[in-house]
Amino acid sequence: MTAAFLIAACLLAFGAAALLQGQGAAPDRLPEMAVAALPAEARATIRLIQQGGPYPYERDGTVFHNYEKRLPQRETGHYREYTVRTPGLAHRGARRIVAGSGGELYYTDDHYRSFMRIREKSPSGER
Repeated sequence: MTAAFLIAACLLAFGAAALLQGQGAAPDRLPEMAVAALPAEARATIRLIQQGGPYPYERDGTVFHNYEKRLPQRETGHYREYTVRTPGLAHRGARRIVAGSGGELYYTDDHYRSFMRIREKSPSGER
């Protein structure tokens, strides 16, 4: 085996391990979903963000640090997190909207293990 083959095999194995550990898509190639495809509670959270609150949870609007590096790297303070209520739970649950200061929105339903970028409109133009 050549050194180049061994390096390529190691890189391939590392990439597969990262996917299995829930790291998912590269931050600049996140899957997307339309606002209309989000759960009703997530759409309600987006409306609160657009209105500037009031927010139901004390932690809503705090800085999201992107420690897991699942979102594109930005300066500290660029991202803020907001709780998406989960019916039947008495606590915050795992669902969040993360909003960037540039207006970009991301949804996670597994407490930051994966994200989807939220499109303002669906491909058909539906909000």
